Amino acid sequence: MKGIVQSYQFLGFWGYGKQSELEDLLTRIFARISSQISLQNLRIYNTEQTEYDLISDVFDLSNSAKPELYSKARNDEIGNSFSGCGISASGLFTYKQYDSSMLPDAWVKIEENHLILGREPFGRVPLFWTKIGEIIWFASRLELLLPLLETPQVSIPGLYGYSCFSYVPTPLTPVNEVLAVPAGTEIIWSSKSESKIIWQTGTRKLHEWKEGIQQIKDEEKAIAQLQTLLKDAIDRQITDLNDEPVGVFLSGGLDSSVVAALLVQAGVKVRAYTLNFGAAGIPEYPYAEQVAEYLQIPLVKVDAKPRQIQKALIPAIQALDLPFGDGVTVPLFLLSQAASQETQIIFNGEGGDQLFAGWTNKPLIAAGIYETEHPDGEQTFVQQYLRTFHRLWGYEEQIYQPELYAQIQHLQPGDWLREALNPAFSTSLLQRLRRATLMLKGAQNIHPRATNLGFANGLKVRSPFCDIPLAEWTFRLSGELCLKGACEKYILKKAVENWLPPDIVWRQKRGMGVPLTSWCLNELWPQIGTWLNPGRLRQENRFYPYLAEKIVEGKLGGAITGRRIGEILWLLIIWQLWRSQVLGEAANDKSWDHPFWLPNWLWRYSKRWKN
Repeated sequence: MKGIVQSYQFLGFWGYGKQSELEDLLTRIFARISSQISLQNLRIYNTEQTEYDLISDVFDLSNSAKPELYSKARNDEIGNSFSGCGISASGLFTYKQYDSSMLPDAWVKIEENHLILGREPFGRVPLFWTKIGEIIWFASRLELLLPLLETPQVSIPGLYGYSCFSYVPTPLTPVNEVLAVPAGTEIIWSSKSESKIIWQTGTRKLHEWKEGIQQIKDEEKAIAQLQTLLKDAIDRQITDLNDEPVGVFLSGGLDSSVVAALLVQAGVKVRAYTLNFGAAGIPEYPYAEQVAEYLQIPLVKVDAKPRQIQKALIPAIQALDLPFGDGVTVPLFLLSQAASQETQIIFNGEGGDQLFAGWTNKPLIAAGIYETEHPDGEQTFVQQYLRTFHRLWGYEEQIYQPELYAQIQHLQPGDWLREALNPAFSTSLLQRLRRATLMLKGAQNIHPRATNLGFANGLKVRSPFCDIPLAEWTFRLSGELCLKGACEKYILKKAVENWLPPDIVWRQKRGMGVPLTSWCLNELWPQIGTWLNPGRLRQENRFYPYLAEKIVEGKLGGAITGRRIGEILWLLIIWQLWRSQVLGEAANDKSWDHPFWLPNWLWRYSKRWKN
């Protein structure tokens, strides 16, 4: 089996089954996806040494005594010892495994009578699987596997995880009977030709983020090493470039600005893209303009005002494949859409926060100190970490209908965090937190959604901070070089302070100011009555029917005010649209027992009048 690394999706199967049953399943798959996925960008791998195009009705799927998986070699294939099929966000082999061979971001391999599905540690490309009879079906997109299920059903643990984190924690997916391969892991199946059965023989952890034995404390030494590592990381991402221009998503924050500066230093032609939210929210583009002017690169401001957001909402949800409930997803889809008109390769600064402790760690460090003094300390710390997601953990009884609420009583969201927060891999609390953000917020949320949004627009997505040598080096840094007093990402700022304007390097960290509350309480207000309609929620029997009204009235909880109102409404909107647009659940009849059919100002006036 030859290696393929290219920005396309793949679907395959491995195992034993009757030809007629396989043909029926493939027919069902093709009937659903032929209108949604570009045919020339999909490869089907089967048990024969043949690659079939989707437009072909000829499938020679005879039962082989020894199941094997093949793919057709490409003439322009990158020279590599990897034997398998795979997909990379960047279009490059970037992950070096234990035997020094290079792997794509997600892969399928055959070793004798074993099937191996694997993903690199940063989690850039998702990989899903399901078992039907004695066949493992696998795909790079969840929706490719949905037609295999007679009636796809929502996974209650997956839904609960989503409501806690804004993404579904791996290995769960939002669909029963379909699972995800965790980042940095290989899953292995074996077969017996005599009995024609297959079984999962285990999982193999490929990489552990852990604290280095010898910590770097010398600031000047750390700065010099980091500057070299950053340049090397960029060099590995531009090896295939000739003279074509590339894009960079430029928020004006430190990480994306560093990537833009490194590309310019390397002599790459760069065009930057930034978001314009209009009058609502806190504008970021003035910072992006400052960076672009300093680096002397062109900057494209992409319209991300409510009209464009609403127009892109459904295409973005379909592109994401999984429900990702953060407010940045649709604006990032618009950025990808704009960049795809002028380039095929986009760079971003994703991963910098995870590597250099960029998220607010001070409250969690305080919680960690409290943990050593409190009898329920570990539980308290896990709860503190859960709160950093600012979603619906702790509100379960208020948001779910009784039947679903009863089904989640045995679930503990902390169980989805414990491996990432495992103190056995770090004596330093800051290193422990960095490991967790890499494995959770990075690998399960930020990176896969960036890849899917890029792929949907024909882009190769490159994240220079997703670099193993660089990441492993950061785990050798002493905590004081990452978090110095109140200054987060201190060593990164010191390393790049001569590459960018001081205002950009040293300004306080702030997330992308997506004005969700403004959108939901104004331009998107009438649509909330459809997306979160009480009649539909009542019939679906998951969420409390009047949940949206409760949120906008500020009655769900004291912490859900201001910006959190928009974040929670958006979380629910994305789920509801995902279940209809991707899962394919039918929409029930709407009811009118909600305030959203009134103009927002009139509803507020009526509330004041009643009071």
